[in-house]
Amino acid sequence: MELVRSKIMGTSSASPERPYVIAYTDGACAGNPGPGGWAAILRFAAGEVVLRGGASDTTNNRMELRAAVEALRALEQPCVVHLHTDSEYLRLGITEWLPRWRRDGWRSAGRRPVKNRDLWRALLATLELHDVQWHWVKGHADDPGNVRADLLARSAIEEIGRQAPPDHEPLDEQLALPLDPGAAAGA
Repeated sequence: MELVRSKIMGTSSASPERPYVIAYTDGACAGNPGPGGWAAILRFAAGEVVLRGGASDTTNNRMELRAAVEALRALEQPCVVHLHTDSEYLRLGITEWLPRWRRDGWRSAGRRPVKNRDLWRALLATLELHDVQWHWVKGHADDPGNVRADLLARSAIEEIGRQAPPDHEPLDEQLALPLDPGAAAGA
């Protein structure tokens, strides 16, 4: 996966200790799986930063997750973030499924390994730093931030993704990380 990144940091007059950031993220794939792209628009007191990346072979869900992960990783200090996504997978995963997955040892309701665990874990790590409020927006509708993120993600497929390395989920043995604190019995 190739990444075009610029670290950002901004302060807000409302909260000098925790900058306020509005983020719009989106992922796209030409085929699923296939070449993919992702984009994040980060708006803060000092201006705006656009992040984009892509992969030659990936899935749409991985690109949606990658956009959110990279948006939050780009922030150099703890922030209050209002993250807007049109991905039901991301929204439901972060707001409903994630606590159960962690409790059940990263297994789905069907007792199968959760897909994209590497990115879900990376997203969890970013949430330790930031206060994130999740906002779902209808895709391809009238939300200008979402429409722009979609256009940037789709253009990233051609400009970055087709030439970039693939972005696949690591094999199970590569995911053998220490147990999450939330996965312990009774947590």
